[in-house]
Amino acid sequence: MAAQNSRATIEPEKQTLLNHHKEKHFTAGEVVRDIIIGVSDGLTVPFALAAGLSGANASSSIVITAGIAEVAAGAISMGLGGYLAAKSEADHYTRELKREEEEIINVPDVEAAEVAEILAEYGVEPHEYAPVVNALRKRPQAWLDFMMKFELGLEKPDPRRALQSAFNIAVSYILGGLVPLLPYMFIPRAQDAVAASVVITIAALLIFGYAKGYFTGNKPVKSAFQTALIGAIASAAAFGIAKVIHP
Repeated sequence: MAAQNSRATIEPEKQTLLNHHKEKHFTAGEVVRDIIIGVSDGLTVPFALAAGLSGANASSSIVITAGIAEVAAGAISMGLGGYLAAKSEADHYTRELKREEEEIINVPDVEAAEVAEILAEYGVEPHEYAPVVNALRKRPQAWLDFMMKFELGLEKPDPRRALQSAFNIAVSYILGGLVPLLPYMFIPRAQDAVAASVVITIAALLIFGYAKGYFTGNKPVKSAFQTALIGAIASAAAFGIAKVIHP
């Protein structure tokens, strides 16, 4: 709201420049984070479970049953975790907003000094930030928004974020978890299906890791191999332990 008010009062020339300049920023970071969390665990955990059961000489039907049960439980658990994390973030923002609002009302001079301190950290001189401080004191909502963003580093969360996060993570977990189980649905003998599961899942991990690196700004190829390596180690460990316990 504060940003909209400030933009509406700037000079026409600057407003024209802003209207013609469209910045291209990636704004779906939270959704991508949810998908990464869901798919990463969805690919790895059922993959390790299927490999472990295969190592224990279980049949494909048992692997599928146990795998689907794990995917369902994992999706619920991960989705609930995402919901609680987002809800906690929203509750924290609300508490800090109320506290900051009370401070602006009860100790305005202290809060004004904090605004000056924040601006001074950016190299703004006293004679330059004084008008800004005075302007904010006349606009309590803009002042509150300024303190939340620049003093506390908090952005107002989307009220629908908790449910969206739960849904995104749960669906991503299910989609990722079904990948290593697919071969067992078509190959009756688990010892044969595990080889196909390894190939398919490692390929999926490479693709997912590459996409993760691309969207998060890391080196896609490095991210692809790291993600695949983690999945391979987890499944190999599960398979090896099962073989030792159940030769």
